[in-house]
Parts: sequence; structure tokens; C-alpha cells
Amino acid sequence: MELLQRILELDKNVFLFLNGFHTEFWDTMIILITRQETWIPFFASILFYIFKNYRSKSILILIAIGLLIAATDQFSNVIKDSVQRLRPTHDPAISHLVHIFFGKGGQFGFVSAHAANSVAILVLTSRIFRSRSYYFLTLFWVLVFCYSRIYVGVHYPLDLICGGLIGWFIGWALYRLMMFVENHFFFGRSPKIEKTVLSRKDAGMIALVFFVSVFTVILVVSQLYFHKVL
Repeated sequence: MELLQRILELDKNVFLFLNGFHTEFWDTMIILITRQETWIPFFASILFYIFKNYRSKSILILIAIGLLIAATDQFSNVIKDSVQRLRPTHDPAISHLVHIFFGKGGQFGFVSAHAANSVAILVLTSRIFRSRSYYFLTLFWVLVFCYSRIYVGVHYPLDLICGGLIGWFIGWALYRLMMFVENHFFFGRSPKIEKTVLSRKDAGMIALVFFVSVFTVILVVSQLYFHKVL
């Protein structure tokens, strides 16, 4: 128990340190980054190349993605209700020290469903696409997206780390299940998911959509901040 208390205390200290880096400009920026709606073009580009590369088997992949989102959400909620670790914004011991500007969120935060979702998507889609450039791009998105949850004050680092581990396991398990279904019920039908690689050109287009989305967010926030300062 003493070791656990030390870990939790360290977790709080790391959270307060990371949550303390904020400015008015970054407050607005992080609000957009932490919203899943901001990344709709990025998600849409991933879905486009799933349909493009895997044709009829894209339905199998979409079912796996749907199960993935449902599993990570439900499993995270079960753990939240069981562990009942207060979010930083609801913890009376440190809530007065937390930079809050986006809302307090629900009462409990362990584990993070956002981290579980994003890591599960990374694991499943990177195994499908088999592209190093796509993997590192999506890993970068996961890290920024998860940090945004600390910035807005709704999750401790351990919430995100443990949520990410759950997401990794669910993403890996659903990939294996998808391979089992393909090998036993789609025998001989091309293309084979495990042998089809995302081309550099297609990975580059996904990266282009991602960075255009980031540039758009920066441009919008800069304009809002500039007019506010004036």
C-alpha cells in the first residue's frame, strides 16, 4: 500500500507539472486538439484508404473498428465505476491547483477512454496498413491527443498510460480475431489483409490530410488570438 501511495503521489506531481504549462493561446489550441471532431478529416482519410485497398473486406475491418470503439468505451467505464479514482478536477486535495478551462468532466477518470480508443485505433490500423510512416504519424497524434487530456485537467498520467495499455490489448485482440475470421470465412478471396501494405503515396496523402488539419487549427486559433489581442 505504501508503494501504491508513492506512485499515486508521483502521478499527481507529474500531472500538476504538465498541467501547469498553459497560456491563453494554447488554451484555445488544446480545446480544438482534444475534440475528436477536429480529427474527422484524418479519420475519413484512413477510412478512404481502407475502402480503396481492401474492397469488400473493408466491411470486415469496419466491423472490427466498431467493436474496438465499443469495447474500449465499455471496458473503460467498467473500470471507472469499479476503481472510482477521482479526476484531478474533482479531487479536493488538488482541484484548486488544477488549470480548468474546458469543463470538469465526469467524477471518475481511471482509466481514460480517450487513451484506450486512440491507442486501440493505432494498433489495429497500423497492423492493417503495415506502414512505418503511418505508424509514426498516428503515434504522434496519439501522444498529442493524450497530452491534451492532461492539459485540460481531466486525467492523470496513469489514467492515460493504463488506458493506453488496455487499448493496445483490445486493438491487438481484435486484429487477431479479424485475421481468424478472414482466414476461415474469406479463404482465397483477395486482397489478403495481412499481406497488403499501404503504399508510400497513400501514406503520404494521409499525412497531408493530418498536417492540413493541424495547420487549419493553428490558423484559426492564431486569427482568434490576434483579434482578441487587438
